Amino acid sequence: MALKHEPTTPHHSAQDALRVLETVARHSTGVTDTELARHTGLGPERLTALLRMLRREGYVEQVGDGAYVTGETLARLGSAHGREDALRDRLQRTLDRLRDSVGAAVYISRYLDGEVRVTQYADGPATPRVHEWVDFRSSAHATAVGKSLLAQLDHAARRDHLARHKMARLTSRTITSRRVLLSRLEAQPPTAPVLDLQEYAVGTVCAAVPITAGSAAGCLALSLPVEHAHRLRQAADTLNRNAAPVLLSLAI
Repeated sequence: MALKHEPTTPHHSAQDALRVLETVARHSTGVTDTELARHTGLGPERLTALLRMLRREGYVEQVGDGAYVTGETLARLGSAHGREDALRDRLQRTLDRLRDSVGAAVYISRYLDGEVRVTQYADGPATPRVHEWVDFRSSAHATAVGKSLLAQLDHAARRDHLARHKMARLTSRTITSRRVLLSRLEAQPPTAPVLDLQEYAVGTVCAAVPITAGSAAGCLALSLPVEHAHRLRQAADTLNRNAAPVLLSLAI
């Protein structure tokens, strides 16, 4: 399976954050923001925003003299022992914070072994998750998650997926034409959110943004009750702007 790698805003942010982290890790006694700017080539405003995010997520810490050193999160994710548990814990904390900032249930999905898989989510009483009334693995054509993942695959991989999964009509809005779906996936801009406007379930709207890390396509998604549909695009933009910590966790 081939992925169509086109860098997105979160991808660029995660790459810049990795450069900062690598520089901090090389200076075991600490490194100042002035030295970081010189080593990374990042402007002061950009570097300040990245350091704020890295501190919040526990990747770096500031010591007494103001210099930066590596934090507990980086140590846990960089350790071979218990890395999977550490990664799940880190992603869950990030998802919980995203849920609260966008006011919606949020999900991480990956395209693994030829199937759509929702690997983690964060919901709550005021932000209920989507009721999976049809298996997400067989409804990629109707969900924002599925369409975002399919859009990141090459043409042959998309056709292979659709050959294995019937495009059933789940609501009156579901796309059931393979030709129409493939055309829309081809035209999907890599940096724009993919939307599901009651295509999977009546009463629910969703949006997904790509967070591909490594060889598996991935996406970050949110769902809202249809009465909050007016918030969907703004929530999707907020999700996209704040996706870098998720990508960073997956990349380390």
